[in-house]
Amino acid sequence: MKHILNQLFDHQKLTKEQAKEVLINISKDKYNPSQLAAFISVYLMRNISVDELAGFRDALLDLCVKVDFENLPIIDLCGTGGDSKNTFNISTLASFVVAGAGYHVAKHGNYGVSSISGSSNVLEYLGFKFTNDTDTLRKQMDTARIAFLHAPLFHPALKSVGPIRKELGVKTFFNMLGPLVNPARPQHQSVGVFSLKLARLYQYLHEQTLKKYAIIHAVDGYDEVSLTGPVKIITNRSESLIHPSFFGMHEYRQEDIFGGNTISEAASIFTNILSNKGTKAQNDVVIANAALAIQCFDQDKDILTCVDDARIALASGQAMNSFSKLLNVDSK
Repeated sequence: MKHILNQLFDHQKLTKEQAKEVLINISKDKYNPSQLAAFISVYLMRNISVDELAGFRDALLDLCVKVDFENLPIIDLCGTGGDSKNTFNISTLASFVVAGAGYHVAKHGNYGVSSISGSSNVLEYLGFKFTNDTDTLRKQMDTARIAFLHAPLFHPALKSVGPIRKELGVKTFFNMLGPLVNPARPQHQSVGVFSLKLARLYQYLHEQTLKKYAIIHAVDGYDEVSLTGPVKIITNRSESLIHPSFFGMHEYRQEDIFGGNTISEAASIFTNILSNKGTKAQNDVVIANAALAIQCFDQDKDILTCVDDARIALASGQAMNSFSKLLNVDSK
């Protein structure tokens, strides 16, 4: 690690191979906490390169606990986090809406680092039991059309990094990696990022795959469609700057999508929305994000039709039905 740190401190980039090797060595506990903190801190002060991000990604995918849904068409809806906006759990709720609309979702999630409540926080609070048992995950998918993959159970390579990330309490390059290392390797993805620079990195990496994807970055900093202003959308077909009117919706204020000050408050917002007790702003933001994900499956489908599909899934109770079924799947 001393050589790697000196290289980084000398403003040099790691090669893809070096980056992969560092992550593999982290998985083998070859570095002490001070070395890990120093390594992570480098990327708080400079941008990560495409090769570095690709190397880190490849290492984690090689090392992760594999999940096989037997060629079932699936999607992951997630955000990098790290936007410090503290919204409610928009992508997680949108995942249940997409499942309620009849699509299959492999949701990769974790505890919040720079926000009050990550997807794992709110689901755990509401009684969901995490598992990496393949049979249970397949049963979740068959029963609820959604399986939840709690990242620490699938990426044991990162167990030594978790406490350091929590102590730092700010976004790190591991936030960037999360959406890239879903163990189910979904063929479709709707992913929000906290900066336009990161959106370009994701675009480059996704272009090397066969995925149908939407990369999302709101101009005012959100890692999702916030409806608080314009948002940059990059897909495998095109890119555009869209406004809330694109979804047939109005612009909202940032405070309209605030996520609460505690996990309890976040969970209350979460269940209210699924129970059709959310505000119009909350519902619309969830529906807009779900609609983009639905369009990833059929990119010729008009976005307003996707909005209608998402709205029906939420209003009819199908999204809540998927959530309830997921909670009730027996885990080993």
